[in-house]
Amino acid sequence: MSQSAQTGAAVELQARPVLVVDFGAQYAQLIARRVREAAVYSEVVPHTMPLAQMLQRDPAAIILSGGPSSVYEAGAPRVDPALFSAGVPVLGICYGFQAMALALGGEVANTGRREYGGTHARVKAQDTTLFYGQTDEQSVWMSHGDSVQAAPPGFAVTAETVGTPVAAFEDPQRRLYGLQWHPEVVQSTFGQRVIENFLVRGADLERSWTPQNVAGELVERIREQVGDARVICALSGGVDSSVAAALVQRAVGDQLTCVFVDHGLLRAGEAEQVERDFVAATGVDLVVVDARARFLDALAGVSDPEAKRKIIGREFIRVFEQAARDVVGHAAQDGHPVRFLVQGTLYPDVVESGGGEGAANIKSHHNVAGLPDDLQFELVEPLRLLFKDEVRAVGLELGLPEAIVWRQPFPGPGLGIRIVGAVTAERLTILRAADAIVRDELSAAGLDRQIWQCPVVLLADVRSVGVQGDERSYGHPVVLRPVTSEDAMTADWARLPYEVLEQISTRITNEVREVNRVVLDVTSKPPGTIEWE
Repeated sequence: MSQSAQTGAAVELQARPVLVVDFGAQYAQLIARRVREAAVYSEVVPHTMPLAQMLQRDPAAIILSGGPSSVYEAGAPRVDPALFSAGVPVLGICYGFQAMALALGGEVANTGRREYGGTHARVKAQDTTLFYGQTDEQSVWMSHGDSVQAAPPGFAVTAETVGTPVAAFEDPQRRLYGLQWHPEVVQSTFGQRVIENFLVRGADLERSWTPQNVAGELVERIREQVGDARVICALSGGVDSSVAAALVQRAVGDQLTCVFVDHGLLRAGEAEQVERDFVAATGVDLVVVDARARFLDALAGVSDPEAKRKIIGREFIRVFEQAARDVVGHAAQDGHPVRFLVQGTLYPDVVESGGGEGAANIKSHHNVAGLPDDLQFELVEPLRLLFKDEVRAVGLELGLPEAIVWRQPFPGPGLGIRIVGAVTAERLTILRAADAIVRDELSAAGLDRQIWQCPVVLLADVRSVGVQGDERSYGHPVVLRPVTSEDAMTADWARLPYEVLEQISTRITNEVREVNRVVLDVTSKPPGTIEWE
């Protein structure tokens, strides 16, 4: 397989997809994740995709997602009734369940009785396809106003709630299934079992979407795409760029050159980790550019967060541009010009950008933005079909160090946007020391994989009075921002044990002389963002 630059040179897999048809649901991506957690490959497609185009994808099954509309609203999304005679197993969820019922001749009504949040459901028979191996009574998560009042002809009603007489139905002969609640959320106690039952018992699918299979097939696809051309990759040390680079290196070996720009805004030990651990694990050809002084000079006296982001982005582009030119120049002298650029684009990026229609030039939504027009590469995006947890699983399969694979998400501008105020060498030293203590204690407590990330913020322009060593101090506060999340689109503050918070606070105020106060951010997202700047 080969892809032209006009399509972003995406790597594709051969697995027949389970298509998740998105009717505007906030949980469409989550449904796709749950399917993959069942070791079955899935993709999200818009409800505007014509049925003929969906069927051209040869789907193994189709799941109709929820959505905010009422089936009776003007312009509400509809399901093509021909879907249900196409021989493809179908599962309707929430709005998709109602649209399915309506298209097949059932009755959907707005009764004025809504169900939101936790709801008690009664399963009418355990030997059904969706509810096999489950209890008769279960807690489920509802979010609907309309409800199905009568199942379509040929369907058996398999569950009910107080407010919804037809909360689930199925026609196993035609392999058509539906339920009113959301099985993809953790609040539905048997939700994952319902999805797995549909995939395995209803659609008769094999569970072959495993890290071993995925890694092997991605390597083959990259090898086929790249051929004998040279490849360049901007390596940040984060899990996405590291796994992407490891896959390409596994596929084409020394045809890949990685460029690591040390901008001086990394956390303690991270630059050394990239230079030492990543190279040792992969054998990759790594070019390290020490640009610490350049970035500090460019950021001198700048406090505005947006201005800092723009400066850091601009300087990174300039440094990477020169490094790329050097690599391209050396490669051209050897008669092997650089043709490809590796990007760590993930599947949520593809979905959120409207399907990920790529372009020949690097655009602002890519990891390396703003390269000049005369530096044109075709893209290698080996992670384009993966979620973050799948990226980590593939990284482990490739033998990358756990310290890299389980590295918490870290912003491109680094510590530069975790200092509220101007960035200086002294302030970076203070923040690195505090951040290292937090990471050390979270790891010691076994919590570093239970939270999404824990930014540590230095309020550099704020001073607070304290007492340290029987003397009055006038030091900086630092803010702890531990959050839990699945995809960073929404987040909640992590309820860390008090004894862990106490240990963190004690160590920071004892070991980091310039800090005399540690505070905890307990804001969810929304309304707050994960980063402060």
